[in-house]
Amino acid sequence: MEVTVVVATRDRREALENSLPRHEGPVILVDNGSADGSPAFVRGRFPHVRVVELPANRGAPARNVGVELAETPYVAFADDDSWWAPGALARAAELFERHPRMAVLAGRVLVGPQERDDPVNALMAGSPLGTEPDLPGPSVLGFMACGAVVRRDAFLAAGGFDDVVFFYGEEERLAIDLAAAGWGLAYVAEVVAHHHPSPVRDRDGRRALAARNALLTAVMRRPWPVVARTARRGGLRDALPRLPRALARRRRVPAWLEARLACLAASG
Repeated sequence: MEVTVVVATRDRREALENSLPRHEGPVILVDNGSADGSPAFVRGRFPHVRVVELPANRGAPARNVGVELAETPYVAFADDDSWWAPGALARAAELFERHPRMAVLAGRVLVGPQERDDPVNALMAGSPLGTEPDLPGPSVLGFMACGAVVRRDAFLAAGGFDDVVFFYGEEERLAIDLAAAGWGLAYVAEVVAHHHPSPVRDRDGRRALAARNALLTAVMRRPWPVVARTARRGGLRDALPRLPRALARRRRVPAWLEARLACLAASG
């Protein structure tokens, strides 16, 4: 197996008991300071899983630790409540070998026992960016982490996930930086991930996070008019404590990439 599965988790012992047996190949579990005994439980129940304990919750950047430790050329991300379909990662590795410019393979995500298509699948399948000849599917400029496989070297060179956004929507800045560096990102429907999220979710809290992090990402990479439009949609108050770090990391994307981002925005 040329793909390592990296799972980031925090206080989700029961979910891990269900998902960890379903992973193929090497697995690295990065624990974000759990207080429910998850690390000891996983070591005892799943000795083949490499467990890394972080002293505190580092959010999405915890995945970077797993990628750095991986010894395979490709890394698949999974949440504690998700896993990849049998054979999916072997197929992903084949596609990476055939398409050396591809840095991210965004798979098809099926939700819950009913295996409903996540709405993001249709958005990526219908990407207005089309399909580039050296990629195996429609070009995209975003992805869901729990449904993505990455080329390890490209991921690390782009800095992985950063702690400015911390969590939720952390994929956007990384996707932009990979594209700016000349890498391709593609949606491949035949590579399937399963996601069984808890029905108990703080929807208002997630909406607030989405607004905050969209604004922070815009500050880091987009033109000021785009930043202003993003701020009008909300999130400014929550973003204020993180704005100095976002400004310190500001780097405008190339004009050709901004045009592609604008094309995606215009498509809705």
